[in-house]
Amino acid sequence: MKQYNVGIVGATGMVGQRFATILQDHPWFNVVAVAASARNKGKTYAEACEGRWKMAAPMPEKMKNMIMLDADADAEELASQVDFIFCAVDMKKDEIRALEERYAKLECPVCSNNSANRFTPDVPMIIPEINPQHAEVIHAQRKRLGTKRGFIAVKSNCSIQSYVPALTALMEFEPTEVAVCTYQAISGAGKTFESWPEMLDNVIPYIGGEEEKSEKEPMKVWGRVAGDHIENAVSPKITAQCLRVPVSDGHMAAVFVKFAKKPTREQMLERWKGFSGRAQELNLPSAPKHFLTYFEEDNRPQTRLDRDLEGGMGVSIGRLREDSIYDYKFVSLSHNTLRGAAGGAVLMAELLCAEGYID
Repeated sequence: MKQYNVGIVGATGMVGQRFATILQDHPWFNVVAVAASARNKGKTYAEACEGRWKMAAPMPEKMKNMIMLDADADAEELASQVDFIFCAVDMKKDEIRALEERYAKLECPVCSNNSANRFTPDVPMIIPEINPQHAEVIHAQRKRLGTKRGFIAVKSNCSIQSYVPALTALMEFEPTEVAVCTYQAISGAGKTFESWPEMLDNVIPYIGGEEEKSEKEPMKVWGRVAGDHIENAVSPKITAQCLRVPVSDGHMAAVFVKFAKKPTREQMLERWKGFSGRAQELNLPSAPKHFLTYFEEDNRPQTRLDRDLEGGMGVSIGRLREDSIYDYKFVSLSHNTLRGAAGGAVLMAELLCAEGYID
């Protein structure tokens, strides 16, 4: 496989740091540039992250002395050094849209962890095992942008990564209504217990914008390419509540689902066991061997025990049983900064490279 030089834009934040640790030994991608806000320009990566390193793994040695660029002012310089960028910046949404489009117009593909472009009609929001065909809309996006290489692709919100894969495996039974409550780790807010002590022994029943994302983003993931845009799906209907819980990593979902064609419990377990996608077909470096794993134990999945399943790229499911109001209920779990954030973006980039969208 060809080697790609990549940049991390937003390298000092929690997701940017996760990109750094994931990519340090990646077989295809070689980090050659790091960028963040103007205040970090000219510092080494180690200096920019001093006192702010949030990963359990140490900073990659080969990145410590990289000189930070200004993500905005140095965009042309950065774009000239790399084959594509990963983007995970902390800015206003309109500023993020402008920044990502600027890199795309510099003929630098953007694999984004940000939410700003998730509902741009010709920007694909890809979970490689679920909707790899959405990459086809990139051709239309390039026409709009006037680019040959440049484009933007985004990964979905971390909160939907646990329950959307589990429901996707059951689509032949036509789910019609879904109620979901997510229990989300503090790293999803870019925090640790050291920086957010008020989360200890506490639950906060509100995460800004999260419930809207949890209800609407699956519709785009389950949609279809319709010429120059993604046409969203219209079912199943989803209602969501999202809670912040005192957990470092791992988002859990309690799911209730009603079907037009109610399956048996055995059919559901069979579909989960056998579910895989394009990422597995291509044997992409970051793809989990088993995307979905069902636990028969009554007390699984557990966040601490199961969030790192398949290197943090697998989804754990458990407690499937019939419900008195809906047809079935179950619990599912995914790692929010691996499958849900940086790891999901790296897997998406691997897919785009393997399918020829990034040359």
